[in-house]
Amino acid sequence: MSVFGKDKAAMQKFAASVPVPEFGECSFNEPKPLNLAKVAIVTTAALYREGGDGFELGDSDFHYETLPGHARDLTLGHHSVNFDRGGFAADINVVYPIDRLQELSENAIIGEVAENHYAFAGNQSPTVSEIRLDSGPLCANEMLKESVDVVLLTGT
Repeated sequence: MSVFGKDKAAMQKFAASVPVPEFGECSFNEPKPLNLAKVAIVTTAALYREGGDGFELGDSDFHYETLPGHARDLTLGHHSVNFDRGGFAADINVVYPIDRLQELSENAIIGEVAENHYAFAGNQSPTVSEIRLDSGPLCANEMLKESVDVVLLTGT
């Protein structure tokens, strides 16, 4: 009996069926040294501020939430019943390592922590075209306005 995720042939078959976008040109920018870089977090944990609207169930919500760096009143919007929220409840840094970034800045490992960070929902349409063409570029522009040099990507 095969257990999905542990059967190499099943995983290869699944991976072969997933559409992968092709980009004609790809620019590469060499970032500043980390000790001079401004770092922001982008997470797919669907985090949002308590009292906010949060994210919709399903794969049609491609908006992003702006998380001010000082905010710790965050709610985990990952709705799957199969997901254990215990780690996040015990320490926000499990999903959103904002305090660890602050420590890295205080120890001059990174230059500074960005004022804002961003959260998307991880469940997206198979093509992720909405994020690629809409909310992703909008979010990137917000980070460019703040002169972010490096993005730390986290998931749930």
